[in-house]
Amino acid sequence: MRTRRIRGAAAAAALAVGAGACSAPGGSGGEGKGGAESVVIGVASEPDTLSPLLGYGKDGNSKIFDGLLTRDADLKLKPALARALPEIGDGGRTYTYTLREGVEFSDGEPLTAEDVVYTYETILDPKTNNTARSELDAVKSVRAGGDDQVVFTLKYPYAAFAARTVLPIVPEHIAGGQDPNTGSFNTEPVGTGPYTLAKWSKGEKLTFKANPHYWGGEPAVKSFTMAIIADDNVRATRLRSGDLDGAVLPPNLAATFKDDDSRRTYDAKTYDFRAVTLPTAGPVTGDRAIRRALDAAVDRRAMVDKILDGAGLPAYGPLPTDDPWYAKEIARDQDLAEARRVLDRAGWKTGGDGIRAKDGQRAAFTLYYPSGDKVRQDHALAYASDAKRAGIEVNVESATWEVIEPRMGRDAVLAGFGSVGDPDFGLYTLLHSSLAGDGFNNMARYDNPAVDQALGTGRRSQDPDERRAAYDTIQQALVDDPGYTFLTHIDHLYVLADRWEGLTTQLEPHEHGFASGPWWNIETWRPKA
Repeated sequence: MRTRRIRGAAAAAALAVGAGACSAPGGSGGEGKGGAESVVIGVASEPDTLSPLLGYGKDGNSKIFDGLLTRDADLKLKPALARALPEIGDGGRTYTYTLREGVEFSDGEPLTAEDVVYTYETILDPKTNNTARSELDAVKSVRAGGDDQVVFTLKYPYAAFAARTVLPIVPEHIAGGQDPNTGSFNTEPVGTGPYTLAKWSKGEKLTFKANPHYWGGEPAVKSFTMAIIADDNVRATRLRSGDLDGAVLPPNLAATFKDDDSRRTYDAKTYDFRAVTLPTAGPVTGDRAIRRALDAAVDRRAMVDKILDGAGLPAYGPLPTDDPWYAKEIARDQDLAEARRVLDRAGWKTGGDGIRAKDGQRAAFTLYYPSGDKVRQDHALAYASDAKRAGIEVNVESATWEVIEPRMGRDAVLAGFGSVGDPDFGLYTLLHSSLAGDGFNNMARYDNPAVDQALGTGRRSQDPDERRAAYDTIQQALVDDPGYTFLTHIDHLYVLADRWEGLTTQLEPHEHGFASGPWWNIETWRPKA
């Protein structure tokens, strides 16, 4: 859950489908519902929209759409709709792409440069409700150079721009006649990808079928279904019963399949972190001393060991400890004595019930987590236990996102974020003050001028040393002036029937299950002989 999150269905909807709402297209029973040519996968959430104009698929791996570029298993950029990687000119201010010949949308119409121009210009239009627009801040203009060439002109050299052109391309001849915010394209998409949407039963499942016009060749998997099952236990039960061919699962439930020879578990390393947002507008969380004390009180290593069963890393900031941009000096152990000293110095005095107070305000606040998410629930409860030892009362509550969203400005949330690739991709939207409260951007309403300046330097500089210094500054600032309590970076675990070849995982962002996962390259799978 984050700015670009795929939002979970309500718990009631998840339970409603728990008794077998997802039978695969052409399901044959027996060894998994899907048979050799179709696959049924259980995921925790569904998209709000399938339109890239509103943010769907912006980091790649959409099965309906393609970008100019894509990523391989090692996240290396490679051509997709473009014939080759871009030609870069004018000191990094122009990027020129030449389109692949013979590409058609799933309705049979040809892809042209005008479709690319339309896609980017619509996303950049302030009237379009795309909360990831700031990621394209560097773009000054985009124009077509004939039917097969697209030229981007940037306001400033942006080191990571090519990686932003994995953005899916939409057909102007369909989407151009609609309001991008409300048009039917949001639920009836047409793209150039290997699959098309066959049916979307909201809160239940999405079914995809092979695109006969796909430029990359015919997939062996002819159809696949994403069953929307918000509750972790229900997903595991349906996988065990054979109703699903695969599912994303938390560590404790994935472990129950370790002795099942008919299934394989896939462990994907990630940038996905769990953190508690601490809104600066809150009467308690608005106090920097409270935020610093919570940072010192939390036992991150215990969360990794006990909640994740070792499938993750302690999170000392937004970047994982094995990332090349991670600032090693920020690592810190639980220090309850320091937490208490910070609160004492700030005037938070311990009351008779063990909870501190200052000027009549108890050190107490509510922490929400999304219903049905056992991993977040366990993080929230452990966080509350650690906080209480410092004299801070954290009241943990579960709720649907419909309940949580209006409260995010003042109440804490057990949130998930993280983007792969360049550090600018995840940190700018997480921290920049200009994005405070912009959807799921900067949920904590964090406002630190030094961090804003460093984010700008990291985004605009071409000097690797200058960029590293900027991101070091940001990571240290989040220790001294935290807006979030960073808890863990979690591995993503998937369990699938062992009936196909070609399954791999990538280094994954927060957003997973629907696009990321062993099915990121499902169009290349082949049935086992």
